[in-house]
Amino acid sequence: MGVVVYTSALVAAVRRRETDASGTSLTWNSLLGRLTNESAVLPAAVYAELLVGTHLAGNEAQAAARRTRIDALVARIPLIDFNVSIARHWARAFAKLRRSGEPIPANSLAVAATALHLDFPVLVGPFGAAHFRRVAGLVVEQL
Repeated sequence: MGVVVYTSALVAAVRRRETDASGTSLTWNSLLGRLTNESAVLPAAVYAELLVGTHLAGNEAQAAARRTRIDALVARIPLIDFNVSIARHWARAFAKLRRSGEPIPANSLAVAATALHLDFPVLVGPFGAAHFRRVAGLVVEQL
């Protein structure tokens, strides 16, 4: 089984500092290693959100560091385009959430639809699970 990676998991890993050799904290490098060892995928919507971070960086050095991390990520983890099958999952989930009065952001819904299409859980950061848990049939893993 694999995992669909959400932006909040990647941001959380970047913000964590290396603690020790035992790996008590899941940092960027350890998360990248973990994802490489399982069938992890990166939805196009997450890739776009990561690219926004390069444009919003405070300075060129910070933007370059972000681009380097993104390049390392997509070199090791396949990027999944939004396709017809994912669009169908998106539409069903959107309609169900809309009827219940609990819609979620469109990019998050694209990530959820990708996970449903692949029958993978979605990996989120420590504070990114609440709206994903409203999507019927979606399995959510939290860092």
